[in-house]
Amino acid sequence: MKSDAPVTLAVITGAHGVTGEVRLKLFTGDLSGYASFNRGSLTLKSLRNGIARFAEVPDRNAAERLRGTELTVPRSALPPLEEGEYYHADILGLAAVSTTGEPLGVVVAIDDFGAGDVIEVERPDRKRFMVPMRADAVPEWDAEKLVVDEAFIS
Repeated sequence: MKSDAPVTLAVITGAHGVTGEVRLKLFTGDLSGYASFNRGSLTLKSLRNGIARFAEVPDRNAAERLRGTELTVPRSALPPLEEGEYYHADILGLAAVSTTGEPLGVVVAIDDFGAGDVIEVERPDRKRFMVPMRADAVPEWDAEKLVVDEAFIS
């Protein structure tokens, strides 16, 4: 993924109270490490329990107008990854191939049902299959493709 590509960390789901606070749906464990979003157009003043206050949002009306706004940062602003870690934004949209190189489709979703991430691949015929994001099922991936072991292809 390009280092300057925007990555969505949260989305504003609505206003909270009358003083301009907003409710957030978070896609990261900790949003407080980022001072601004959307190329500096929103500056975080406070965050607690999924409720945020931004310097540019003075009242409930302004907060309501932001409903549906994605809070993004450049990919380069994210912390570096350890070996074997990945950001969902880096996996979504990757071409999926088998270990023999056969094209399988495109990664269209990543879910977590409690036992770890599961990737969803959409085949060219629009049918989908799911694969656990584990080393035995997905032995490798890079910026261009994700390799799926044949034993996990349905």
